[in-house]
Amino acid sequence: MTLTYVYAESVAVVGPLATFAEPHAYDLCEFHGNRLTAPNGWNVIRQERDASESGPTDDDLMAIADAVREVANNSADMGKTQSSQNPELGRRGHLRAVPS
Repeated sequence: MTLTYVYAESVAVVGPLATFAEPHAYDLCEFHGNRLTAPNGWNVIRQERDASESGPTDDDLMAIADAVREVANNSADMGKTQSSQNPELGRRGHLRAVPS
C-alpha cells in the first residue's frame, strides 16, 4: 500500500502501491496500512483493493521493477566513481580479478 499525505487539505490517502515516487508518499506493508491512524483533525481516505484480485497487480509489479531499476542505476553510477578512484580489473559482483 502507499500512503500519501495532502498537507493543505489535512488528508491521508491509503491506496494501492504507487508505481513511482512522489513527495510525501510512503510505501507500507498491508499490516501497517490497515492499522494507520491520522493526527487529530485529519481525514483518512482508504482505497480498498478489489477482493477478487489475487497476487500483485500490474501496478505493483511495475513499482517493484522501477525500484529495482533505480537501485541498479544508482549502483552503476557509484561504481563509475569508485572505479576511477580505485581501478580494478574485471570486477563482477563479489568476485574480482586483480592484476599480477
